[in-house]
Formats: sequence, structure tokens, C-alpha cells
Amino acid sequence: MKKILLKTEKLCKTFSNGGVQQHVLKNIDLELYEGDFTVIMGASGAGKSTLLYALSGMDTPSLGKIQFGDQVISNLSQDKLALFRRNHCGFVFQQIYLLDKMSVMDNVLTAGLLIHKDRKALVAKAIQLFEAVDISLETQKKFPSQLSGGEAQRVGIIRALINSPEVVFADEPTGALNSKTGIEVLNTLTKFNEQGQSVVMVTHDMKSACRGNRILYLKDGVILGECDLGKYDASDAQRYEKLSLFLNQMGW
Repeated sequence: MKKILLKTEKLCKTFSNGGVQQHVLKNIDLELYEGDFTVIMGASGAGKSTLLYALSGMDTPSLGKIQFGDQVISNLSQDKLALFRRNHCGFVFQQIYLLDKMSVMDNVLTAGLLIHKDRKALVAKAIQLFEAVDISLETQKKFPSQLSGGEAQRVGIIRALINSPEVVFADEPTGALNSKTGIEVLNTLTKFNEQGQSVVMVTHDMKSACRGNRILYLKDGVILGECDLGKYDASDAQRYEKLSLFLNQMGW
């Protein structure tokens, strides 16, 4: 039986726009499990990124409860939420937020040194992670402006993994990339998931979504349905078809 990583109860998020209340998330009850590659899909404005930010502690809900392991995070102060994220979560965004004046290696180490004080051990871990995604020693010395889009996003994934987070949250990680470099990034996320890393990803792209084993479909702030694709298998010709059928049923 899978272990629950994170769960929500009656999760709501409301924004005020010109005095009008906009209910973006509506009473969401959800359980996420360790080792899963969970994908959140839905039309624009469905609340996908809002849900991701709430689950990760990047934003706080208006109502409801979010529990991560044994810890309720929905009532934490901003300072405690920041500490929680630093220790438990990794983040990969569509826009690649690398520091221009730092080398690739230093970008990763800066994130790691917020928690770990043994720089030597951290460098060894970073090199091991870089090797796993074919980022050479030469590339590790480069600056972000010298990287391709795919290289930069893979560096972003390594930065997200350097503190051994329980879960990596990815918000449209291939959205700004061409198809070839997007596949490289998906291969990276898939590889670490196969090693046990929990991943929660928002995407509009069906080929990206096929990497997940569990697909959640969000519509008008509620989870309308979900699809179990099983663990990713590149040779499974029925995978895309099964997802396509599910999305059609959801009104995609």
C-alpha cells in the first residue's frame, strides 16, 4: 500500500478582483502518494498552478487543511513555510531562475548551502547528480547565459534535487522549450522518479502528461476526475491513447 505524502481537506483559494470574489479552488480533498509522478491538467484558468502553489507551501489557502506527512502546513507563518519548503520541497518552473553572475555549479551549491554546511560533501553530491543527467564538468563551470534552454532547465532540476526533497513540484517545466529539449527535461524528471523521487507536475501538454502514472483533471477549481496510467513505459503504445480518451471524457 502506498504511503500518503500529502493530503488536503476542503482546500479553498479565493482571490478578490475589484471587490469581486473569485473562487479558484473549491473544497478539494486530495491525497498524493510517495513515489508517484502526479500530473495536474486542465484548461487555462482551471486553477492548476494555484493548486500546485498551495500544495507546495508557495501560497496559503483561504480555507481548508494541507498536511505534509505528520505536519499541517496550512496554518504556518510565512517564515515557517519558507523553512518547510527549503527542507522538504524542490521547485522547477517554466521560467528558469538561475543567477546570471554565478556558475552552474555555484547556482546549485547556493541552494544546498542553505541547509548543508559541508561544502565538500555537497560538491560531491552535485557532481553525482550532474553526471546522472549528462551535464559535464566543463558545463558545470559555465554561466547560465552560456547554456541551451534544455541544459538550463536540467540544471534547474538538479538545483531542485540538491537537498533531497520529499517531492519536486514542476510548473510547466517544458513550456518554454522546443520539443527536443523538452524531451530531455522530461527524461530527467522520469529518471529520478524511477529512482523513487516523488514528482507533482502541471502541464498542458499530453506527451508530457504521459510521463505521469496518475493524472488529475481540474475544472473550475474542482478535481473532475483522475486517470491511472501506471508507471511510465516508453514502449507502451496504448498510453497516449488511454490519456486521450480520458481527457475527451473530461471535456478537454
